[in-house]
Amino acid sequence: MLDLSGYDAVALIEEQRAIRKNDDDRIFPHNHKSAGTAFTRACAVLGIVDLHFHDLRHEGTSRLFEAELQIQQAALVTGHKDWKMLKRYTHIRPESLHDIIARREPLSRRIGN
Repeated sequence: MLDLSGYDAVALIEEQRAIRKNDDDRIFPHNHKSAGTAFTRACAVLGIVDLHFHDLRHEGTSRLFEAELQIQQAALVTGHKDWKMLKRYTHIRPESLHDIIARREPLSRRIGN
């Protein structure tokens, strides 16, 4: 877990370890079907239409690119094997390139001029 979310990953893992039952060594020992069912139920209760559990992966991956990870780095996090599939999450806009450049130190300062 990368420190891009603002959450303390170690604290989250320790919290999960404290509530874990038996000898299950998974960090999040939840049934994936139960998580999907709970997500669908929550969307229905909140009146959210046309949102799917997989959309969360898309959102998370998009956030990695917003945090300026390169495609190879994002692939390490998401587990995508094919960069063509991962590329569809980038949503690169021309103005975002200007924002990235504006946050960097000017070249003249980096080379000592």
